[in-house]
Amino acid sequence: LEGWSNDRVVLDIIASLVPYTVVKVAVSDLDIRKKAESLLPAALLESKQIVLIDLPSVQFWTRDMGPVFVENNKGGQVIADFNFDAWGYSDTLDTDARIEEKFDENVGEFLGLPVISSDMISEGGNREVNGKGTLMLVERVEMGRNPHMSKLDMEKEFQRMLGVRKVVWLKSGLQEDDHTFLGPLELGDGQRAYTVVTTNGHIDEFARFVNDSTILLATVAPEDRLDAIGRENHRRLEENYQILRTATDQDDRPFRIVRMPLPKNILGTMKPGDPVYDYISTLDYTDGSVFPEGDSIRVIAAASYLNFLVANGCVIAPKYGRPGGDTAIQARDREAERILREVFPERKIIMIDALAINFGGGGIH
Repeated sequence: LEGWSNDRVVLDIIASLVPYTVVKVAVSDLDIRKKAESLLPAALLESKQIVLIDLPSVQFWTRDMGPVFVENNKGGQVIADFNFDAWGYSDTLDTDARIEEKFDENVGEFLGLPVISSDMISEGGNREVNGKGTLMLVERVEMGRNPHMSKLDMEKEFQRMLGVRKVVWLKSGLQEDDHTFLGPLELGDGQRAYTVVTTNGHIDEFARFVNDSTILLATVAPEDRLDAIGRENHRRLEENYQILRTATDQDDRPFRIVRMPLPKNILGTMKPGDPVYDYISTLDYTDGSVFPEGDSIRVIAAASYLNFLVANGCVIAPKYGRPGGDTAIQARDREAERILREVFPERKIIMIDALAINFGGGGIH
């Protein structure tokens, strides 16, 4: 997608973080290392405010298969290492999936931390913890990754791996995050749009803990419920809201729920040569549809204000308005920023344009 760059988003994230924390950047090979060294400020590399780490990888993302730091009963850090099947697009024996599955183990080796491992497949973007013993996740995702396991089996494994005492199961995520191989989404105008190698409903697109008792939950604005995707997202989110309004934490206390608007649908066009296009052209579509190989396609971005990163002293969140652009989108950005300021009063809220990575199926988190 012309005019949008993954590199630009990464550089903006790093620039936002460096005033608050040392930033460790994984580089997968020598060419990527040279690229990073040419793009990142030399003074910050020399001062070790930014540290480059050589780690084998084939993916752009690290949140899902990267290290999860937990504390053991002696107060020390341990890395919890779950299995990985490329978000359900392959299996755990796939060569690329096996490389990615080792990513957190390699971080453990680099940091000198012990690793505890699980055969259960689970991704960081589908796990939200409140820091006190409650885990919130999406049933459709976890059950889809582990069809041989019951929810009780998974709860026991999450307890072993993460030390949680309570699991809150939400039903399903946003429609624009549905698996791409399920087929293109109906837009309601006789046209369709493909999702972009998405996860089938990660929780970090629509429900996040902001402290141990407060949950931000996405909502579809009334004017956005007129199209097919808006209506379906509204149905799914309100089903999840009904679960959360009666759910309790590890101490049987109710949650405070704050609603956060979703952006309006963001559509784009992809053509052969785009890595996302080239990959989804190879998929077998379970709805019986045939990919129009060689032709341009419409795609829908995995866009959400909920896919933010909480860091020391700041929160980095996406914005979607652009200079001279739609004033309604800019107003939605301001509303999202206001809500983030309200729920994170001690942190600076930094809004960046992350649309390039939304069109790759993910976000800042």
